[in-house]
Amino acid sequence: SRVSAAEAYLNRTFPTGEIKLEAILKPVFAILDNPQFSRLFAPGSRAEVSIGGEVILGGEKRVISGKIDRIAISDSTVLIADYKTNRPPPRSLDDVPQSHVAQLALYAEVLGQIYPGHEISAALVYTEGPHLIELDQRALKAALEALT
Repeated sequence: SRVSAAEAYLNRTFPTGEIKLEAILKPVFAILDNPQFSRLFAPGSRAEVSIGGEVILGGEKRVISGKIDRIAISDSTVLIADYKTNRPPPRSLDDVPQSHVAQLALYAEVLGQIYPGHEISAALVYTEGPHLIELDQRALKAALEALT
């Protein structure tokens, strides 16, 4: 089972028991087992995907590069997510640091060029909790405008 495999891995990684399995396994499986997060781990989704491209900000072309923590691509949608470890985590979009939103807004802008006709969605996964905050199109657009 997934739990047995995870426990075996952690026991190999931390053989002296310096870390409690529950401290790692509980939040990890809270994310994996939560239907709100399931699209991020659906068949065909990937982790650690490098991205690069150009965007126009304030009338100037800017080169963007980075690494997307999770990406899920379907026939009509692209969902990207970035993991954050803020403690305490923000509980609503209004409390999210602008730099977190801007990062995903830039990635979404590049992905819109790579996947024309796809709906690009973005979310932040705060590992404490865990807690997912979806970034609506208004927030993504506002973050891009703030960068100009």
